[in-house]
Amino acid sequence: MATNESIAEENDKRQIRSTHDVNAMPPLSRAIPLGLQHVLAMFVGNVTVPIIIAGAADLPADQTAFMIQAAMFVAGIATLVQSLGLGPIGARLPIVMGTSFGFVPVLIPIAVGMGLPAALGAALCGGIAMAIVGLFLPIFRFLFPPVVTGTFVVMLGTLLMPVGFLYLGGGGGASDFGAPHHIALGALVFVATLALHQYGRGIWSEMAPLLGLVIGYFTALGFGYIDLGNIANAGWVSLPVPLHIGLEFHAAAIVPVVLLAVVTCAESIGDIVGTTAGGLNREPTAKELSGGVMADGLASVFAAIFNAFPQISFSQNVGMVALTGVVSRYVVAIGGAFLLFAGLVPKLGALINSIPNSVLGGAVLIMFGMIASAGIKMLASIDFNKRNMVIIGVSLSAAIGLPAQEGLYANLNENIQAIIHSGLIPGALFAIVLNLVLPRKERTFRDSV
Repeated sequence: MATNESIAEENDKRQIRSTHDVNAMPPLSRAIPLGLQHVLAMFVGNVTVPIIIAGAADLPADQTAFMIQAAMFVAGIATLVQSLGLGPIGARLPIVMGTSFGFVPVLIPIAVGMGLPAALGAALCGGIAMAIVGLFLPIFRFLFPPVVTGTFVVMLGTLLMPVGFLYLGGGGGASDFGAPHHIALGALVFVATLALHQYGRGIWSEMAPLLGLVIGYFTALGFGYIDLGNIANAGWVSLPVPLHIGLEFHAAAIVPVVLLAVVTCAESIGDIVGTTAGGLNREPTAKELSGGVMADGLASVFAAIFNAFPQISFSQNVGMVALTGVVSRYVVAIGGAFLLFAGLVPKLGALINSIPNSVLGGAVLIMFGMIASAGIKMLASIDFNKRNMVIIGVSLSAAIGLPAQEGLYANLNENIQAIIHSGLIPGALFAIVLNLVLPRKERTFRDSV
């Protein structure tokens, strides 16, 4: 006869299995906090883009706040479509969507020189281009064998690691960057998250990032490092207004954004591959890749209509999947619902936005490292011959080395500079091209004479 302890243990195992199955819906008591931690991991990055562009365009505070709410609302809708699917659209994987940083260097001069409607019009055209790439992606699946996709994911994690340390120091532009209290808060979250992840059982391990952030937040609150004034001043309801800013179409704005959108599909593919490799231990299917990239594109079209900027899968959430092992797409869909709700309730958005950067840094440092680990795991399945080692080595050299030496491409067009500075795009292009041109059969001495 089963004891109460054995029944409880079996129930716990059943709930864990439900979070480790992409198509299973865990109990809400488990799914809601797991979905919330996905939102906390990407929230600051999602709202930073409209803040940067609005600041460059010298927009008034009320319009900036409106764009921040639009970014959250759109990210919520995009995440729901990406995770749950809508016909052929969506990867139906645990992928969180948000506003892409990659377009910022291109959109800022457009917003400043031609106006925000021109930037949104160009973003809409870029979204259409991404959707078309996604539609025809199965035809070009041969361009992305494991050596290429595994290298993508390693590059992704490696390039994000400096961002984690930027958060840890207090965030870009912080007047007290690197102050001891920033380092201490980040270290506290890092240690708490790592300890819970490695030594916790069941949901305590799965919720390690969320619990680490909660510990860090209340510690920061106790020491007076959080200003609650913005939460008190925020409104309760803010409804989305389509075409409130408007759309304008200028060829000079559309061409660079469309070109960048097509190239950025490589980043989306890397995130999808990283999600399946880190959480499901497999390569993505052609349908998942195609649906995922189409969702990025159509979500970007939707974003432009609703006064927000291009959408793409968020890499820190790929790290979350690899770290926690939680791959239920319904957990991520709940996170999308949180984002949507935050986009309608400014007070909730202000609460989440009050989390100090250093607190986030302690958690994302682990997540970004896990992305790189997932890529290494993918590469472990390939033959490490001299051909594949050249592809991996040269691609990583381009991805990491080029952004570190801006003087090499300082005289090029600003849009090309932005593409090179991303690191991931030139690295991805090197991986794809080398995979196509390098001989697949190693030459022997007999072949060379």
